Amino acid sequence: MAAPDPTLDSRSGTESPHKGKTGLARIWRALHYSLAGLIAAFRHEDAFRQEVLLALVLIPVALAVPATGVGKALMVGSVILVLIVELLNSAVEAAVDRISLDNHRLAKRAKDIGSAAVFLSLVNVPIVWLLVLAF
Repeated sequence: MAAPDPTLDSRSGTESPHKGKTGLARIWRALHYSLAGLIAAFRHEDAFRQEVLLALVLIPVALAVPATGVGKALMVGSVILVLIVELLNSAVEAAVDRISLDNHRLAKRAKDIGSAAVFLSLVNVPIVWLLVLAF
């Protein structure tokens, strides 16, 4: 049996009313949603602000060090990965908190796993930088 199409409304079989436009209009709206997400994260998430400041320091340093283009890309990419993972972690935390602010083992697990992902992305930065700069 085929999996149900997630874009279809299960009651009527019609496409979800939340589906947007197509083509350039969709891209334009997606850009606005993405910018709104970045602004919200910067306003409401201390960790994201700290990591943005770290990125503002590390990315220019990565571009200035004597490394190959691939090395610089790896260094910059490792820093940007931290921001991406932090955004996803913040989204998980917001969704969990939206459901309930009660202490629950699954909510704690979701938040702890998100935190672990951020931690691993942060550990990845010095590892990548050391490997690029040492070799």
